[in-house]
Amino acid sequence: MPKHAFEAMMKVIHSLFDDEPKTALHVGEVMSCWTYLTVLEESVALEQLAINTTEDKELNELLHKTLAGASSQATRLKEFLQQEGIPLPPTSEPKPLSDPSAIPLGAKMTDSEISNLVGAKLAAGISICATGAAQSVRNDVGLMFFEFQTEAMRYGAILKIHYEKTMLAQGTTLFLPSWQTKQLNNMSLLQGGFFIYNLVLLVIFPFWFK
Repeated sequence: MPKHAFEAMMKVIHSLFDDEPKTALHVGEVMSCWTYLTVLEESVALEQLAINTTEDKELNELLHKTLAGASSQATRLKEFLQQEGIPLPPTSEPKPLSDPSAIPLGAKMTDSEISNLVGAKLAAGISICATGAAQSVRNDVGLMFFEFQTEAMRYGAILKIHYEKTMLAQGTTLFLPSWQTKQLNNMSLLQGGFFIYNLVLLVIFPFWFK
């Protein structure tokens, strides 16, 4: 779904609950907010480290996108918790920019490790958002988690495209079930039979009418 279409849909949904009386957050909602905020802040720290590590331009652009998304969600969630009078959990300090070529190889993450870690963080965040939305009593909290989850899934889709390009570049063999392997083998035999048949015709046909 395009970003502008999603934003329009969320505005319509939010407008339906603007007049709803808001009770205090219950313990489950606060715990979900704390947990997800911690995941976001750790994701920001991880992506900052990864930006300082990778020299791949495409991966660097992807990391800047996920970093901006995680930072935006963390800011919105902090503002929401402060408005509700909830103290914020301790988080990691921001990392300064550094030169990737200055990092020793023994202390450097590979591009595959970076992609896997970012993917794992996104998957964890999506799962926490789904749990938070399902356990929320207040509609605005559930909608907030739904919005966060949809944004994370959008970044996950971008990361999936990067995964597929990397797998194709590395020549990674895809898993095929046994029945599909047999089907492909049968098709190969059939195609081989047609090839031989056509080859024989090409050889014999010129002499057929001599």
